[in-house]
Amino acid sequence: MTHIEKIAKTLRIKPGQVAASVELLDADNTVPFISRYRKEATGGLDEEQIRQIEEQIKTLRALDERRQTVLNTITEQEQLTPELEGQINAAETRAELEDLYRPYKPKRQTRASIARKKGLGKLADLILQQPQGKQAPEEIAVAFRNAEVPDEEAALAGARDIVAEQISDHPAIRKITRQKALEWGQQFTQKAPEADDPRGTYKDYYEFELNVDRLRPHQILAINRAEKENVLRVNIDIPERDWRRAIDDHFHPRLSSPFARELTLAIEDAAKRLLLPAIERDVRRTLSDTAEIHAIHIFAENLRNLLSQPPLTGHVVMGIDPGFRTGCKVAIVDATGKPLDTATIYPHAPQHQTQQATEILNKLITRYAVTLITIGNGTASRETEQLVADLIQQSEVDLHYLITNEAGASVYSASPLARAELPGMDVSLRGAVSIARRVQDPLAELVKIDPKSIGVGMYQHDVDQKTLATTLQVVVESVVNRVGVDVNTASPALLGYVSGIGPKLATRIVEHRNQNGPFYSRQELQNVSGMGAKTFEQAAGFLRINGGDHPLDASAIHPESYAVAEAVVQDAALDLNHPPDERAATLSAYRQRVPLEELTNHLGVGIPTLEDIFEQLIRPGRDPREDLSKPILRSDVLKMEDLLTGMSLKGTVRNVVDFGAFVDIGVKQDGLLHRSQIPRNQSLSVGDVIQVEILKIEIERGRISLGWA
Repeated sequence: MTHIEKIAKTLRIKPGQVAASVELLDADNTVPFISRYRKEATGGLDEEQIRQIEEQIKTLRALDERRQTVLNTITEQEQLTPELEGQINAAETRAELEDLYRPYKPKRQTRASIARKKGLGKLADLILQQPQGKQAPEEIAVAFRNAEVPDEEAALAGARDIVAEQISDHPAIRKITRQKALEWGQQFTQKAPEADDPRGTYKDYYEFELNVDRLRPHQILAINRAEKENVLRVNIDIPERDWRRAIDDHFHPRLSSPFARELTLAIEDAAKRLLLPAIERDVRRTLSDTAEIHAIHIFAENLRNLLSQPPLTGHVVMGIDPGFRTGCKVAIVDATGKPLDTATIYPHAPQHQTQQATEILNKLITRYAVTLITIGNGTASRETEQLVADLIQQSEVDLHYLITNEAGASVYSASPLARAELPGMDVSLRGAVSIARRVQDPLAELVKIDPKSIGVGMYQHDVDQKTLATTLQVVVESVVNRVGVDVNTASPALLGYVSGIGPKLATRIVEHRNQNGPFYSRQELQNVSGMGAKTFEQAAGFLRINGGDHPLDASAIHPESYAVAEAVVQDAALDLNHPPDERAATLSAYRQRVPLEELTNHLGVGIPTLEDIFEQLIRPGRDPREDLSKPILRSDVLKMEDLLTGMSLKGTVRNVVDFGAFVDIGVKQDGLLHRSQIPRNQSLSVGDVIQVEILKIEIERGRISLGWA
């Protein structure tokens, strides 16, 4: 079966779709470009499917490279038989391939390799062959004595070492034992003697046992972390029946052979010293890999949903980065995100300058006609929220506030990008600007921060950092290209995620914009150094130019399809200045007059592309984030003491984890909506606004249990 056929079977799509996608990927087309503008070729595959194809073809090709290395190595050893070559070529996984290679893989010095150098290989062969006879093994072993083998027992012990290694390295034995261990093995954890766990973080695992196949990803990662911190001791028990049966199928002592006892001893040694520890490592690695993939997926989905939050446009925003000793940093930004003013106030301990702080905030609100206040959720967040809520209650201005995730604001504040964007501003105040901008356009602001610093996952420091970074970069790229980017206002950080562009070209685009003024057409982008024909092809459809020379430049229609779009406009007598509803009616009437198949033949374009053109002609450059729930704006603050069991209120999902979701309901502590409380047909995403019910309040522990309302 070819790679194309394997992938098609795995993903349950047509081989032709896979082949077209692989060809486009191999031609250096980006996934966003292929999924958006090459739907005819791929049969309408979405971005996720194309990324799966990309990942699987890479994996299969890497396996092929490893397979060739294995074949070359064994060939050089002159040990490659037709049967072994067939098995290697048929291996479908890396584990299967490595099991076949293991007996031939150059090893560091082992007890078996030392025994072979002492000339005990033939004696080991006799133990494996189990010949019949009456001569005792010790009598036969006499012939193998030499300067390095002082006596018969030393000869037999060395031979058993060779046999034990051969048993442990046997591909079928390792494969079966590993499969059985993953199915029937039990993991045991115990608190290590004198372990330091003052907060009882890992208390649930001090005396813990569970079948390997029932361990959940968050349990695996918690146990791994505890083991790394020397709090827990972990081991996996593999039932004897499983490994014993796997060995017996290939190595079985014959009672009639004088070497039966030697093989029995070698089997016991192989299992306990070599095979079982190796399989335990394999199982732990497999469990960890699976758990890490799951954790990275959860982080990626949370990040995708956070970046997809709808912008709150048209607001003059006051951003507050709360703090105690160093004060609260305040920044005012206009509706475009431009900083207007900054201040530092000290309303909390140890200064307690509440009255002065309130006066400063009131003056800023009045002077700049602030319409929204956003407060970072870090230290002193809830105390600052109370200050703002009191201010709003005493004010006659129609004003609201919200709490926003400030994760990464300090990282951004000290970055070169922040210095370039906010020159001359104190680093401590830049965080307040970022907090203000995050509600105006979450995507535009959050792309300036390392995705790992945004903090919407669990165990992100325990997973493979390279895989995590790559996955999160893909998520950001996906969201940026789905939304589109205004080329005349975007930061280099945002432009860098556009299909085909990257950080260096993004910087050149901004430099060109600063030196020559705004772009008035997409074609002008080709004047930027480094914007070649291929890059322009990949990027153009995702870049928006509002108010430019060509109205289609503000849409997601690719320049290669302008002729088709213009033909539709002319044939349908469509006025692009009319409201969306009127344009939709005009195009609907046009489609009723002319069958879709006739249109595609007439215009020389496929149905998917034509459908996209129709959609964009109705609402050019539509922001998909507009369809999502807006954040909850508040004017008063709740305390845990205000909550009552059975109370129903709205909350915002802040984080989605294996065991449920953490929901901000407007008090200091997020509530936990356990997965058992979430309806089976309901999936939650970061940013969702939901109705919840208070089930239980534990004020002393700072815990709130929520139910679905």
